[in-house]
Amino acid sequence: MKPNQESDIALCIRTALEGYFQTLDGEKPAAIYEMVIRSVERPMLEVVLKQAGGNQTLAADILGINRNTLRKKLVDHKILP
Repeated sequence: MKPNQESDIALCIRTALEGYFQTLDGEKPAAIYEMVIRSVERPMLEVVLKQAGGNQTLAADILGINRNTLRKKLVDHKILP
């Protein structure tokens, strides 16, 4: 991994969250953690699965998670039936 890749992702998330809080206009934020995880997880799974050529075992290895965990996440995000 290049040194700035992780910080680039963190910067994108930070910028998006700051924008989110600015648009609240006094409303109380709720379930921020779940919102961020769901927002980041789906595109991450899609990109990694594509990079792995649809191979779930390889995608799970790239992600550093168990293949069964990956499969559950793919179903949860409706990426797979």
